[in-house]
Amino acid sequence: MHEPPPHPQQQPYALPLPPAAGHYAPRRALWDTLWDNKAVRIGAVFLLLALCGLIILALVREQTGTEGFLVGLGLAVLPVPLLIAAFRWMDRVEPKPWKSLIFAFAWGACAATLVAILANGYATKWLLTTVAGAQREDAAGWGATFVAPVVEESAKAAAILLLYLFRRRDFNGIVDGVVVAGITATGFAFTENILYLGNAFANDQSFGYEGLRSTTAATFFVRVLMSPFAHPLFTSMTGLGFGLAATLPQHRRLLRWLVPVGALLTAMLLHGLWNGSATLPGAGFLAVYALFMVPVFALLTWLTLWSRQNELRTIQTHLPAYQSAGWLTPPEPHALSSMRARGIARDLARRHGGPTAARIVAEYISYATSLAFLRHRALRGTPDPAFGAREAELLHHLWQRREVAQPALASAVAGVASARPPFAAGAPYSAPAQGWAPPVPGVPTQGWGTPTPPGSSPSPAWGQGPGQHR
Repeated sequence: MHEPPPHPQQQPYALPLPPAAGHYAPRRALWDTLWDNKAVRIGAVFLLLALCGLIILALVREQTGTEGFLVGLGLAVLPVPLLIAAFRWMDRVEPKPWKSLIFAFAWGACAATLVAILANGYATKWLLTTVAGAQREDAAGWGATFVAPVVEESAKAAAILLLYLFRRRDFNGIVDGVVVAGITATGFAFTENILYLGNAFANDQSFGYEGLRSTTAATFFVRVLMSPFAHPLFTSMTGLGFGLAATLPQHRRLLRWLVPVGALLTAMLLHGLWNGSATLPGAGFLAVYALFMVPVFALLTWLTLWSRQNELRTIQTHLPAYQSAGWLTPPEPHALSSMRARGIARDLARRHGGPTAARIVAEYISYATSLAFLRHRALRGTPDPAFGAREAELLHHLWQRREVAQPALASAVAGVASARPPFAAGAPYSAPAQGWAPPVPGVPTQGWGTPTPPGSSPSPAWGQGPGQHR
């Protein structure tokens, strides 16, 4: 088995990797081990969210009836896959763990919605009893414009705050905050749409309305077809603030909290403007939609895409340090910073090694991306508290997968450079030719540039397949 290359001392924030045997895991204190116990944390979170979900189910069914609930559920679920797919596409550079996204969605759909239903209901009753001459319609309009935005955006922001505090390594910039916020708001909008559509259906049943002229059809058009991005747009302002805060150095403590608070206030303002536009006469709602919501949505989309490209530049900037140290081959920093090269590498692995090889390449890409962002955070003044252990862990995982992933990534770079995929139908896979990249200084290299530590044997050929590597 190959030994890892020696770690050059001149590389900043780089610690030598201890010899590994079997599964590697950094040693932790007893209290940290208990605090990080997955069964305890996951069990407590799921118990809380399940309890909120049961209460929400009972409240919604009480308002809409069983038939209205089922109709609302069937219609409200339609935009959910599209929204989640859009946010996952934004998050392709460094995808968030599914457990974090499931938590965000469940929090929005259960906990945040429960808080909103209870608080908004109490607020409407309070306005009716304290404001002289207030009618129910007036109280509902005031609550929707001034109370609901504060309550709902605060409840959704709680999920972002929890992930920011306890899954800090998942927050590297704007994209991470927007994705988490968007998934949370998608869950919130899902449950809220069930309530609105279910109530609309119940009213139609009572008054005999049906077809395109029914309240259900109008509600579906406004909430599902015309503005499915409304809640994700509002809450993405808060996520944007947390993403920006994650990029600030640690000595900017006050600014790191003021930015998310300001972003939350912006989300509340947009939400209140949107809700208030529903009470405007004539084409007021459409004017607010066209003049405010659409431009803000376009600006946020552009900013997120720009941030994603910046993430790719971060990978290309920080991985060469590990390539110079012999952990990566010369083509890899470029391959890992290109979404097209990543896709080609996975396709190559799947073509010649099956799903197992494709999974290994995907894991290699994920670990290398995390390594680049780990180093980026350290150099910008926001290092991981356990930087050395985390760096060693990631390098260990990369080293264990290098024999499958490195040839695929190098060949993918060749395919991108030649503007064509390097695996025409029926053509055999071939590793990059010798001389593709200059040898790594101080590290003996195999023909095409694979680091070969002194005393180790050459890497096995790619054609052996992932199951035969030792």
